[in-house]
Amino acid sequence: MVASAAPAATHRPGIALSSLEQGVLFDINAFRAANHLAPLRLSAALTDSARTHSEQMEADGYFAHNSFDGTAFWQRIQAFYPSSKYGFWSVGENLLWSSPDVDAQKALTMWENSPEHRKNMLDPHWQEIGVSAVHTDRAPGVYQGLAVTIVTTDFGVRR
Repeated sequence: MVASAAPAATHRPGIALSSLEQGVLFDINAFRAANHLAPLRLSAALTDSARTHSEQMEADGYFAHNSFDGTAFWQRIQAFYPSSKYGFWSVGENLLWSSPDVDAQKALTMWENSPEHRKNMLDPHWQEIGVSAVHTDRAPGVYQGLAVTIVTTDFGVRR
């Protein structure tokens, strides 16, 4: 169960989130708070990474952490969220797709019920997050022409 008194998400100027994306961010931070963890700060760089990946999966009809060209997920994220100026850098990612749609609470529940996704959401090292939700009425490839919503969350820490 998600605590009702979740910390407010910190929004940086210039990061526009849909209501679904805002809900996912809020619910993940509420889940972390219920588990005595600090909230994640919204990152423009990680949001750009997540959004680009969601859009690529929708356009190319695939569903995977790696990019369509086979690039590892961490290399894709690193292009948006560089590591070169930091002594410590780490990233993680949660994905889901649902047809025809999904709301933030259902997304959180799906991830809570998956050990790997739950572990990502509860990792105490993460400091930042990027959130993306893309909806299309007809997705190709693995989505078989269905209406789908694809959600990507990219987690990160740099110090």
